[in-house]
Amino acid sequence: MQERGRSEEEVRSLLQEAKRRDLSYASGRILSSMCTSPLKVASRAFCDFLETNLGDPGLFPGTRELEERAVKAIASLLGFAGAKGFIVSGGTEANITALFAAREAAKRSRPEVIVPETAHFSFEKAARMLKLRLIKAKVGEDSTVLVSDVERRITSSTVAVVGIAGNTEYGAVDDIAALSELALEHGLYLHVDAAFGGFVLPFLKELGFPAGEFDFSLRGVCSITVDPHKMGLAPVPAGCILFRDAGYLELLQVESPYLTQPRQCTLLGTRSGASAAAVFAALTFLGKEGYRRVVERCMQVTLHLREGLLSLGMRVHEPWMNILVFDHPQREALAGELRARGWAISRTRRGEIRLVIMPHVKKEHAEQFLRDVEEAAEVL
Repeated sequence: MQERGRSEEEVRSLLQEAKRRDLSYASGRILSSMCTSPLKVASRAFCDFLETNLGDPGLFPGTRELEERAVKAIASLLGFAGAKGFIVSGGTEANITALFAAREAAKRSRPEVIVPETAHFSFEKAARMLKLRLIKAKVGEDSTVLVSDVERRITSSTVAVVGIAGNTEYGAVDDIAALSELALEHGLYLHVDAAFGGFVLPFLKELGFPAGEFDFSLRGVCSITVDPHKMGLAPVPAGCILFRDAGYLELLQVESPYLTQPRQCTLLGTRSGASAAAVFAALTFLGKEGYRRVVERCMQVTLHLREGLLSLGMRVHEPWMNILVFDHPQREALAGELRARGWAISRTRRGEIRLVIMPHVKKEHAEQFLRDVEEAAEVL
């Protein structure tokens, strides 16, 4: 740190210099991210509530009410308005919190949790932090977990089963209904990671796309992760963890006697109220109708890209939602050429090219991408 500070103008210049090196969602060329440009109304709300701390909610009762209203709205969207929870930093914190509650409820000496092979890497973090043995169940050709393999792996040490509603690589949705029945039969905690799918699946069904049940409408579902900073169009960071039974939150409580709240049950102590205010703003501004339109537009672009890639001779997976995976015999060279042309793409563990069609990706961006794929493929 320098001895004397610089002027605000100098600081802003340094910041802008750094920002110019970043990719921009507005360019439409970020096809690898599950995040997107947040709504302006949500960004303004975030800035307006920067000084609030929900770790000490007695000082900020208005902000705390906004969080409660946001959580209730998300819970209602996911099948049970009575679910309890918090706005958190993202899916990783939410998944850790869920498995923490499951472990505390089960009280096993050598606890195990069963997750699909396709589970997000946050479960690896959770297992290491919580001293859980992570058991990975096999997935089928459609990238969804084999429920029969989950059942085969259940033991007296199992404390939880995890299902994914929109996995990171393919957007595939596990058979949560079958996992729910399995959890009820064996008396197990079922957590659903819908970090991406939580703001997509409810609207896909309304739009006529195939979308199975995945939320609290299924009796066996104990908790759900959903990320408003993905398809919820809130600024980063903004995740959400919801529990069917508030009793799970009580298992996580610790005393916080010197604050305005005597007990805390979130992983973080200090929690910015800006995220909660931003989520409330996004939910209130768009409503179900607005989110339905967002999902519909994303699916239109996704299907347009699918048809275009098929016409170019690519092998394309049938999309579950607005995630599109395709392959080419010279996948490495094609991926490299697309990156050289300025496209931010990602790869699956199998090496296929993966695209996430977020709201910042418009039809004109899709058209340019298809032209670049065609040109790149011709020179390979």
